[in-house]
Amino acid sequence: MLSKRHTEILRLLETEGTVTIAALSQAMGVSAETVRRDVRPLVEGGSILRMHGAISLSGQAGEAPFRRRMRENAGAKQAIARAVAATIRHGETVMMDTGTTTSFLARALASLKRLTVVTNSTDVARILAGGEGNRVFLAGGQIIGDSGAVLGAQAVRFISGFSAAHSVISAGAVEGAEVMDYDASEAEFARAVLARGERRVLVTDASKFGRRGLVTVCGFEGLDAVFTDAPPAENTVQAMRQAGTRLTVVGAG
Repeated sequence: MLSKRHTEILRLLETEGTVTIAALSQAMGVSAETVRRDVRPLVEGGSILRMHGAISLSGQAGEAPFRRRMRENAGAKQAIARAVAATIRHGETVMMDTGTTTSFLARALASLKRLTVVTNSTDVARILAGGEGNRVFLAGGQIIGDSGAVLGAQAVRFISGFSAAHSVISAGAVEGAEVMDYDASEAEFARAVLARGERRVLVTDASKFGRRGLVTVCGFEGLDAVFTDAPPAENTVQAMRQAGTRLTVVGAG
């Protein structure tokens, strides 16, 4: 039984990246103390790292932060991406900012043809540039950090020259009726993306709900649709309802 639980712990870490002890306890149907006992030999053997009530695979310790975030809640983000991609048709124009969920959306859009894509994400641009008949426009400016985001006034001016059928942004946090981020430049770019879209979409996994960021991107009146993997708190659902924002909750299956 212990060996089976070890296998399950490692499988969850492969999928999610970093996992809290509390989340492991719930997922495996055992007590937190049992989880701590189970992870002890894995920590001692060097397979996993332990940190502040959570664990991660030891091989991920040297990964860049964006790559680690791509592994966190990956199943949920992939499900969200598939749901959004199903609402986009061949030949349409899509504008996207930089984020792990928008990177998954780019992968989900790879089967579509003749897309026009406008983005500040070098990852999104790389994925979709090879699509059949696609045209990809990458904002100019300074590339910031390991995420490959192009940010700054030059990038905002660049996308202001485009219009899109679908404008899709990610979020660092959603608190009450506010969509928020932790970086002022990213928030500014996200607002510019929303301003150019006929249909304005937020994609975020449920872990972002209940968090408070540093900078407000918009209220729900600035969005037409929100795609996530679990319902947010009732006050957030009510704020979406009052703003006329459509909430879509998808399963991670």
